[in-house]
Amino acid sequence: MKVLVIGGGAREHALCRSLSLDPDVNALYCAPGNAGIAEVAELHPVDALNGTAVARLAAELGVDLVVVGPEGPLVAGVADSVRAAGILCFGPSAAAAQLEGSKAFAKDVMAAAGVPTARSHVCTTPEEVDAALDAFGAPYVVKDDGLAAGKGVVVTEDLAAARAHALSCSRVVIEEYLDGPEVSLFAITDGVTVLPLQPAQDFKRALDGDEGPNTGGMGAYSPLPWADPKLVDEVMELVLQPTVDELRRRGTPFAGLLYAGLAITGRGTRVIEFNARFGDPETQVVLARLQTPLAGVLLRAAQGTLDTEPPLRWSEEAAVTVVVASHNYPETPRTGDPIEGLAEVAAEDGPDAYVLHAGTRREGAAVVSAGGRVLSVTATGSDLAQAREKAYKAVARIRLDGSQHRTDIAAKAAGLR
Repeated sequence: MKVLVIGGGAREHALCRSLSLDPDVNALYCAPGNAGIAEVAELHPVDALNGTAVARLAAELGVDLVVVGPEGPLVAGVADSVRAAGILCFGPSAAAAQLEGSKAFAKDVMAAAGVPTARSHVCTTPEEVDAALDAFGAPYVVKDDGLAAGKGVVVTEDLAAARAHALSCSRVVIEEYLDGPEVSLFAITDGVTVLPLQPAQDFKRALDGDEGPNTGGMGAYSPLPWADPKLVDEVMELVLQPTVDELRRRGTPFAGLLYAGLAITGRGTRVIEFNARFGDPETQVVLARLQTPLAGVLLRAAQGTLDTEPPLRWSEEAAVTVVVASHNYPETPRTGDPIEGLAEVAAEDGPDAYVLHAGTRREGAAVVSAGGRVLSVTATGSDLAQAREKAYKAVARIRLDGSQHRTDIAAKAAGLR
């Protein structure tokens, strides 16, 4: 099977790594990719938001399957263009991807499907914003209605900060605060059959102790030793299957990766948000534990034959990912700094610990930073304590001037704090 992955972040590196280990994959391409992905896939330049260009590249390469990684291309309709060219594609249509592209659309779908979520108001004027903030009170939860690269959400006790964020967006969703631990659960679907993956937990705040600004994610771990063993079945019944059924009923079937961000509250499980693609950094830990070859699962989802897929097989080991970010992230990051120590991780820590590239590029023989989140260091172990020990040992080998990372990823779940 020939596979083309669209994107160039740590999520796509994790996907490419898993696909490169699949014996059914005999040719693997990524566009545009990054410095790390180049080690496992053949890179090709492409405008990932241009569906015509992506479809043309897929046809030129003669691929059997295109996997669209990021949300931007999905919302832009790249998957539609690929399918219109007669090529199988893993990723929802532009219409279905509005589940992530518009928070208001997602709320409407959840209301129609009876999916439990936070009470909310969609606001377009300062008067509506003020009324919603007053109605729900602190902590204030303000979400940009559109895509914002994982940083369009503000959760704060500061009314002025909440109002300022709301007024900076043309349309916002303001909702009640959901307390309780958060869980990420992915599901692969062909629009009818839903196949859940293993849950993970990520860390959105920039600093230890969940302090600092929201980010795209600073680390993750799986499995969740504290979670109810029935959680996946419950979310399948109350959230995932009803959502897929509702989108099919509307004539916009969702075929691809459905991501549910959940809060385990005192009143039960509630949906915080939906994404239309693999999440970053949760993908890194979930795929690290997946033993079923990935390509066939994605292919059957694209074909509409996911009901023939046998139960997924999972490692009993735990996985931890720690994100190494640039100086000043999540504000405007500094880029162009050389990254050292990558070869040391490969030589000393592999295969139980490895580096997945996010914001990197090559400058001659050197690898340099090229974004806010630069690397994801992922490790597996017999339990979370061992996995995080291996991950942080590998992180310590990496040298990137001014870099930052959290030191408490999975610490509480591992019983260390």
